[in-house]
Amino acid sequence: MSTKKAESHASHERWLISYADFITLLFAFFVVMFASSQVDKKKVAGIAAAFESYISDGVAVNQGLEKRGRQRSTVEVSEGEGSLLLGISQMQDASLKALSMSELAPVKEQLEKELFPEIEQGKIGLSLQPRGLVLSLRESAVFPPGQDSFTPEAVPILGKISAALRTLPQQAVRLEGHTDNVPISTAQFPSNWELSAARAMAVLELLAGKQQIEPGRMAVAGYADYHPVAVNTTPEGRAQNRRVDIVLLSRSAAQMEPQQSEPPVPAPATRAGVAPSGGGSAPPAKSN
Repeated sequence: MSTKKAESHASHERWLISYADFITLLFAFFVVMFASSQVDKKKVAGIAAAFESYISDGVAVNQGLEKRGRQRSTVEVSEGEGSLLLGISQMQDASLKALSMSELAPVKEQLEKELFPEIEQGKIGLSLQPRGLVLSLRESAVFPPGQDSFTPEAVPILGKISAALRTLPQQAVRLEGHTDNVPISTAQFPSNWELSAARAMAVLELLAGKQQIEPGRMAVAGYADYHPVAVNTTPEGRAQNRRVDIVLLSRSAAQMEPQQSEPPVPAPATRAGVAPSGGGSAPPAKSN
């Protein structure tokens, strides 16, 4: 009798246990999805502020980010934030390119007309880059192999370039010497470093001397063989790498260069025993 009564009260609500488990898992799933969708708003705001400052000023460095960079040498970013930074960097490069083109495109057109034969013969390369207008003087056109003296045709070429530089009296210019990766070891040039720097210096001396370009506008750099524009495995590639680049810096690139400062004003000279202007008396001179 008791057995039949127990069977008549068997539970038919076991599905509630499975349902509760399902609801719990569903709740946990949405919690995880919500947490993963959240970003660090402060970091995103900082990135946006940096980009806004870059666009408004025309430079890639933001003062606020510089201060934070001095305090922290490394910054941890998530994968999503890294993608955002990469996107902003690409937009900055595009903005710099547009800035250079707006400033230097007329100069590029002028030089392309005046240097058309040299460009066609491969003696000069002309390109517009984010940092400015780059004129690459090939070694074969301006220097004998392994030397820093000019060939006869180099002076007329540099004369045409100087005429363009005079139309931009405030434009900063950087002269960059480059070599291929073939080592050099002579009494005059112990390594490619000396050769590359000497050739850039020779161009500067000609521009500042004979062509009378303002020396304060120019800077010299020697890069040896560490910044090639072509492979060094072929004679043609090595010939392209042996060059001096005359870089007309864009406004944004020039702002990152060291700025000229006014020379200090010398103090007024005074004689012994005579008080300087402003009152008071000088102590009497001591006898030896």
